[in-house]
Amino acid sequence: MSRIGKKPIKIPSGVELKQDGGLFKVKGPKGELKRKLHPTMKVEIENGELQVVRPSEERKARALHGLTRSLINNMVVGVTEGFSKHINIVGVGYRVELKGKDLVLQLGYSHPINFPAPDGIQFEVDGKKNTIAVKGIDKEVVGQTSANLRMLRPPEPYKGKGVMYADERIIRKAGKAAVGKT
Repeated sequence: MSRIGKKPIKIPSGVELKQDGGLFKVKGPKGELKRKLHPTMKVEIENGELQVVRPSEERKARALHGLTRSLINNMVVGVTEGFSKHINIVGVGYRVELKGKDLVLQLGYSHPINFPAPDGIQFEVDGKKNTIAVKGIDKEVVGQTSANLRMLRPPEPYKGKGVMYADERIIRKAGKAAVGKT
């Protein structure tokens, strides 16, 4: 039995769950999310708890059991609390500015980079610290947007400049000058 798959999901008050065939909908105070689930996975709702049940002990059913439970749990958490990722911009002259809903980034290139906000994503910018908060209800979209921002100027190992996650640790390398001295 999957340790993650067999855990029940508590349904908070104010959250509605609907299943139409393979389409699963979760509606809450922050918004609504939809996801198509695998047709073999069954979802049972009893006493304010949701339980994902697998039909058999086949390898594919076992693999989908925990995945389905995690996806549904992320949907429930997203519509109640939401998700956020924090990104730091480090470097001389590197700046970020919020124009409407979109970001304008100065990352050492010859031109500014306009980064439009995807649907369901809000950006918050702290200009003094060059920090961006990516917020939304869909964990997948928040993570992908953060990764796309990081790809604009990945952190480099010599000076530690670039766009990086707030909790990311950059392993620094010694430059040429440090190697010759012994």
